[in-house]
Amino acid sequence: MIPDGRATPELCHRPYAEDRFPVDWLRLAEGCFLVTVNWPAAHRFFAPLPDGRQDPLLVAETTRQVTMMLAHAEFGVPVGDQFVMKELGHRVETPDFTVAGASGAIEVVVECSDVQLRAGRLIGMRVDLRFQRLGRLLATSMGILGCVSARVYRRLRSERMAAIGRPLPLLPAVALYETGRDDRRDVVLAQAKHRPGWRLRLDTGNLTLFARPNDHVPGMVLLEAARQAATALTPGHVFHPASMRILFHKYCELAEPCWILARHDVCAEQGAVVRVQGLQGQREEPVFTATLGGAARTSR
Repeated sequence: MIPDGRATPELCHRPYAEDRFPVDWLRLAEGCFLVTVNWPAAHRFFAPLPDGRQDPLLVAETTRQVTMMLAHAEFGVPVGDQFVMKELGHRVETPDFTVAGASGAIEVVVECSDVQLRAGRLIGMRVDLRFQRLGRLLATSMGILGCVSARVYRRLRSERMAAIGRPLPLLPAVALYETGRDDRRDVVLAQAKHRPGWRLRLDTGNLTLFARPNDHVPGMVLLEAARQAATALTPGHVFHPASMRILFHKYCELAEPCWILARHDVCAEQGAVVRVQGLQGQREEPVFTATLGGAARTSR
């Protein structure tokens, strides 16, 4: 079948080919699409885990890219408009989420619902994704996003947009082994002096986390901060989040300290989880809250 469109840097908001995972898409029905994705067998940032499993955050990042691509191409959102990801969740559905079983061509069925329009323009929707390879379910994910026109965004963020391109101090990174990372450029946590938790560490030279100049902290940085905080909190510093649900409450500002707190908890659905919060501002209000679970579901 001939696809209805092909992924581009502009549609996916990823200028570098090695960081762009969607390939093309086919419209199956109203609000339903089949997206072909190419997952790498090796990637500098979304690297395979030491035991040969794929990085679960590939699911979250692919969800983000696919959602923006379809919003632009199928729902008419101009490329210059801004997306506000309000919620993002994913779950690995098989313990065999390995490089051998979850790399190369992946089929993603995307269902768009709760589509909200204002004067014919998309202002929000929900997406649910199923990641499959050779008929086997690998992972599921969901996202809720809003869309803001470029004009409205400039009005809302006029003062904050002065931060674009402004150099930021690079805080000392916590030890690599605490975060599960091999490269200091990828560490997004710094020690928090005289208080629990960590301070968010921003390296705008990391082109995977900061693919383009921005006036606020990208959501992928906050996802990675949640994962690293859960890893640092876990004895032995080995934690692979088979599931994650993150709510973004407000923009995380580049020039203000953001404090990251994590704690162990138990929930009825997943059992043992780690809950992570990012706090910012004089009142230390939450900019995000995340729940991470460490066990994949049994194969189906």
